[in-house]
Amino acid sequence: MKLVITGTSTEVGKTVATAALAAAVIGRGASVAVCKPAQTGVGPGEPGDIAEVRRLTGVRATAESFRYRDPLAPDRAARREGAPFVDLETVLSAVSEFDDHDLTLVEGAGGALVRLAPDLTILDVAAGLDAPLLVVAAAGLGTLNHTELTIRAIHAAGLDCAGILIGSWPDEPDLAQRCNLEDLPLVTGVPIVGRIPAGAGGFDRQRFGAQASQWFDAGWLSRLVAHPKSADAGDRAH
Repeated sequence: MKLVITGTSTEVGKTVATAALAAAVIGRGASVAVCKPAQTGVGPGEPGDIAEVRRLTGVRATAESFRYRDPLAPDRAARREGAPFVDLETVLSAVSEFDDHDLTLVEGAGGALVRLAPDLTILDVAAGLDAPLLVVAAAGLGTLNHTELTIRAIHAAGLDCAGILIGSWPDEPDLAQRCNLEDLPLVTGVPIVGRIPAGAGGFDRQRFGAQASQWFDAGWLSRLVAHPKSADAGDRAH
C-alpha cells in the first residue's frame, strides 16, 4: 500500500508523524519504505527529513527525488536556484521502486496545495499513485479551518483522506485543543487516527519505536497493515 502524508501547513509535524507511523507499522512486523518527493532548505550532503526519519526509525528503504537549497515552496526554490522543477514521472518511478514493501509512505512539502512545480502539488502525486492521503494537523486554535480546507481540497481532487493525525499533542492541552478532538471529525467527516506527543522528535530511536504504536488508533493501524484498502476514511463529507 502507498499512503501520502500531507499537512495543513508547514511546521505541523509531518516528518515526525511520518516516522511515527513507520515505526508503528514496523512494530507490527510489516516492511516500510519512506519517500520524499521534494526537500527544501538543505544543501547538498546536508541531512534532511529522510535523515530524521532514519534516525528515529532505522528505516533504510528511502528515497528523496528533488532537493533545493532555499527554504521555500519547491517551485519557487527551483526557480531561484535555476534547477529543474519536480517531475511527476520521476517521483512516481522512485516510489515504485518499493512496490515490494507492505507500506510506502510519501511525505509532502508544506500543505496540500503547495506547488512542487508550477502545475504540480502533492495531490497530483497521490492521484498518480492512486493513494489516499493522511492529513497532519495542528492541535490548537485555527486548526478547524485549516484542516477542513485541506480535506475539502483532497476530496475536490477526487481523492480519499485516510484520517487526521495531530502532529504535536501537548501534555496539558488547553480548552481549544481538547474541544478540537471532537470538532475536527465533526467539521471534516474524517476521523482523528492518532496524536503524536509534543517533543517526540527528541526521543532516541529505542524510545520512539517502543512508544509509536501507542500514538495511533489501534483499529485503524491494524486495518492499515492487514487490509490496506479498508484504512481509507472513504465517505466524503463534502
